Parts: sequence; structure tokens; C-alpha cells
Amino acid sequence: VQLQASGGGLVQTGGSLRVSCVASGLSFSQNTVAWFRRAPGKEREFVGIINRDGSTVYADSVKGRFTISRDSAKNMVSLQMNSLKPEDTAVYYCAVGNPRLFRLSAQYSYWGQGTQVTVSS
Repeated sequence: VQLQASGGGLVQTGGSLRVSCVASGLSFSQNTVAWFRRAPGKEREFVGIINRDGSTVYADSVKGRFTISRDSAKNMVSLQMNSLKPEDTAVYYCAVGNPRLFRLSAQYSYWGQGTQVTVSS
């Protein structure tokens, strides 16, 4: 199983970015796919998930600004980030699993390599 994340970059406050995760060796539509992030000097933080049925859950800090979507034909999950803030600066990771406690990173079996998102003030 391999997860490949891409699409990070540098954006100004208020801007938008889209990061994506492509999988080989498993089907995203058969699993829960999560996004986590780790800011410098901080612990990894839950961002959101998309469940097998397509339902989504978001952290309060990103709710209303971030949207997770899935393209089953491409076996890809994307994280659309709007109204970005400097505090959104982090390395963003996609993760796959069938968690009971979806906010806990230890519940996920497979991880992408991460992609850097930097929001300048």
C-alpha cells in the first residue's frame, strides 16, 4: 500500500490550496480516509475525514473553510482549503484505516509522506 500526497505550497492569508492523496494497493471507497497536520513544534492534529459512505467530519478549527472530497474513479481524496490562515501552516498527511476513534492518529494503518502548506501573513 502506498499513499502519495501532493499539492502543497505557499499561499497568502485568505488564499486557497488543494492537496490530494492518491492510493495504490487499496481502495479509498472501502476505507475511512483522514487528513492530519503537524505544525512546527506541535503534535499531529486531526483535520477531517471522509467515510466510506462519503460523509465527512471536520475539526472545529477548519469547519466551514476546508472540504474533503473523493474521486473513486481516480482513487483520490482531496482536501480543498479556503480562507487560509497562518495557523494553518503545517505538513498535511493523508491516512487510511477503519478507526473507531477517528480523531486519533494511532487508529490509522497507512500514511502518506506529507505535503507542506505554508500560509504567509
